[in-house]
Amino acid sequence: QVQLAESGGGLVQAGGSLRLSCTASGSIFAVNNMGWGRQAPKKARDLVASITLGGITNYVDSVKGRFTISRDNAKNTVDLLMNSLGPEDTGVYYCYADGVVGSPQLTDFSSWGQGTQVTVSS
Repeated sequence: QVQLAESGGGLVQAGGSLRLSCTASGSIFAVNNMGWGRQAPKKARDLVASITLGGITNYVDSVKGRFTISRDNAKNTVDLLMNSLGPEDTGVYYCYADGVVGSPQLTDFSSWGQGTQVTVSS
């Protein structure tokens, strides 16, 4: 019912920057929280950045000061600007959203995208 489409991953050298973007689509009535998760090889997925409908942001300590999350509520999009990237930031980045779908009836949803690969070379 809700699809999340990510873009912007790729290969970058250490110290470089990347911007990830995600658009939520489908029978959306409202999107509450949005965020980005990261899954490094052989590790569990962690939510590294999130943002509420009102714009309150939260980051894990390892990305604070380097990553910036933002959203456009009118377009149901969320971006993640990643600066000063290091090899430890390598992984698959997944977009996350939760909220309410409007069809066939109001129902809560929470969804993850398919992921986009980010590789940081040293």
